[in-house]
Amino acid sequence: MIRKIKLYIVLVAVLLSASSCLDKYPQDAIPQEEAIKTVSDVRQALVGIYAQFKNASLYSGYLTLLPDIQTDLVYAVKGYTNIYGDVWRNEILAINKQVEYVYGGLYTVIGRCNFVLDNIAAVEANTSDDEQLDKLDTYKGHIYFARALAYSELLKCFCKAYESDEEAANELGVVLQSSYVNPGPVKRASLKDSYQFVLDDLARSAEYLATDDDTEVIYNSAYFTIGTVNALYARMYLYMRKWEKAVEYATKVIDSKKYILADATKHSYSVTYNDFAYMWQYDNSTEIIWKVMFEVNSYGGALGTVFLNYDYTSYKPDYVPAKWALDTYANADLRYNAYFATATTGFSHGLTWPLLVKYMGNQDFISQRLLCVSMPKPFRLAEQYLIRAEAYCRMGASYYGKAGIDISTLRMARYSSYGGSTTLTEENWFKTVSEERMKELFMEGFRLNDLKRWHEGFERKEQTSTISPGNTLKLEKDDPRFVWPIPQHELDAPGVDLAPNESNK
Repeated sequence: MIRKIKLYIVLVAVLLSASSCLDKYPQDAIPQEEAIKTVSDVRQALVGIYAQFKNASLYSGYLTLLPDIQTDLVYAVKGYTNIYGDVWRNEILAINKQVEYVYGGLYTVIGRCNFVLDNIAAVEANTSDDEQLDKLDTYKGHIYFARALAYSELLKCFCKAYESDEEAANELGVVLQSSYVNPGPVKRASLKDSYQFVLDDLARSAEYLATDDDTEVIYNSAYFTIGTVNALYARMYLYMRKWEKAVEYATKVIDSKKYILADATKHSYSVTYNDFAYMWQYDNSTEIIWKVMFEVNSYGGALGTVFLNYDYTSYKPDYVPAKWALDTYANADLRYNAYFATATTGFSHGLTWPLLVKYMGNQDFISQRLLCVSMPKPFRLAEQYLIRAEAYCRMGASYYGKAGIDISTLRMARYSSYGGSTTLTEENWFKTVSEERMKELFMEGFRLNDLKRWHEGFERKEQTSTISPGNTLKLEKDDPRFVWPIPQHELDAPGVDLAPNESNK
């Protein structure tokens, strides 16, 4: 039986060179023939792959923050530092460094995965011990999933929405590379082939990680499991508009009973914080499917900084939540107090507003004077209920009842009291489900892609003490700016044949 190996993650610094992000040596200049020789070498390389996800350009920074800052969820405050101002104004150019770092950070993960996969067959050939071979199989499961996850995020940020197999065959996807030694031409594949590449990697990962089903507890995991595989399957099928498949895989996660929604009416771990709030205060919960593990001496970015900028005297947030979003939370919705807290800012205009405290930081880190450092949680059980509810509704009126049960299940874990059921109809289902996604996943990096795939625009209505003209910005549905530009750095790299996006022009 394949044995699960717990991975102890260390921080590896990744520097972006002047060459293409697709052309970086992932082993810090160690010659390839000397880099991966033993099972232990493979394990250490895998540790490096996990460490790359700590990169502040990814889940603990730009990849999470920028897609939501770009939309209608937050407003820039008068007196702000102008950090991410071009993103908030939707003036993202191909030379934007943050977008370039997201692109480069994800391809660095892919490059590291390909480097190990290029060498692992030779390690297997030189290994006779069955236990060691089992370890290699487990490592392969982690590596294939890491590559699938990185490609899924590139598709979310740099490609149009997936409408159908036929249309996707004629849309631009991403540069697909399955080998580091023989990467092939640097040219974008079709959107259809790009999504299929992710699905194929997930299938390989599932083969090697399937024995996770035998494990009693896999929640709150710092490493990939069959739960993360099924969760990403569900997400990808939702994005591909393959509703039955999205339901199938979300159901696998939900029905596995390996994860339990954090109940905001219970205090299982703390007198001070309910179980839902505790998840954000300590990055620990039965509903976390996978988190990027931080330690006090090894962590990534500080997600909450721009929403607080606390200097131990006052708050001077760069961005505050949109009033329309705050107003969607019901009085009984305990997510509100877990996510927001009203404070008077230290600006001369003295704005008093509900600030985003969701990412105020892990309390254990705060005790060490590390503020706003939260462990990213890219996969939570709540998202799976939302995926299934939306997919059910897309399948037709006969499934509205099942979708309503999923929304009710989520709300019962989030509201101080929630009586009765959630009635969904042709007229109200989209508003109900889309608002529930926004409330649950606020500032977790989903909003831009949701609006893109829903073919919805947005309009900001002016708020007090916010910056003009961005505070009245309006984007129509299908605006090219919903798709990030391919970094100019990549387009200009020698030997590439990269087609730009409309937002590059």
